[in-house]
Amino acid sequence: MKKIPIRQLHSPRQAQPPLEGFKIRKVEDLMGNEDLVHDLHRHDYFFILALQKGKGKHEIDFTAHTVQDHSIFLLRPGQVHQLELTKGSTGYLVEFSPGFYHPKDKLSSQRLRKAWNKNYCQFTLHRFHKLMAVLDSMYQEYTDKEEGYRDVILSGLSIFFIEFVRQSPNPRAETKANNAYTQERFEEFLELLDRKIATHKQVSDYTAVMNLSAYQLNEITKSSIGKTASALIDEHIILEAKRYLLATPNQVKEIADGLGYEDHSYFIRFFKKHTGLSPESFRQKFK
Repeated sequence: MKKIPIRQLHSPRQAQPPLEGFKIRKVEDLMGNEDLVHDLHRHDYFFILALQKGKGKHEIDFTAHTVQDHSIFLLRPGQVHQLELTKGSTGYLVEFSPGFYHPKDKLSSQRLRKAWNKNYCQFTLHRFHKLMAVLDSMYQEYTDKEEGYRDVILSGLSIFFIEFVRQSPNPRAETKANNAYTQERFEEFLELLDRKIATHKQVSDYTAVMNLSAYQLNEITKSSIGKTASALIDEHIILEAKRYLLATPNQVKEIADGLGYEDHSYFIRFFKKHTGLSPESFRQKFK
């Protein structure tokens, strides 16, 4: 089965080992005087697009966003997206591998998950300037390469995520319904869905990994987003199926196999139940 095109992160040839797995570039330098168009693909790295000025459209996992000034897009490895930016857009594109930045303390890891569960935020000018100040500093370090610049860039990423969570409008983590424990376990569940959906399709698969009962996991998901764990699992299966239907030429039976369905007809019925369309009809309608 053909995989969805995956773009890998290649450090500049002149980069020394300390910069392996990290890049930051100005959007205007990347685009030149032309529009930027990226067809549907996925990355094996983290992706931050911060736009001081921007026009165009950005579709992430089949949710369409209109590109606007003072907006930031965050993508995790594995997410599917396509991007169109009109010339004249300005800002920063930051890309880094999971191995480059991986906070070890619990609070920083939780903050990182919080940030990456928001694919898109538009900010007020004041809030956006706070985030841009961090990126400006990181870009200067990346360009100057003075002693200790790798450590400064790593610290810059930590500060960026702190500011992003602080500045995000109505951050989900601050809702009264969610205490810190519930939020942390919910984000852990979402992370497992991203990694395990091809082999883990039952609530019991996840409760075993998370050392929770089915009741506990359902209470966590319902208080966080108003849905049962089973509903979120089904949604994630459908999302991954849509990714393959639109980003690859694979036959439906190949996609079913790749998602762990030996009974292809059951997969087709499952997909139609949740979308109202057969897999092939969905592909023809949205391709």
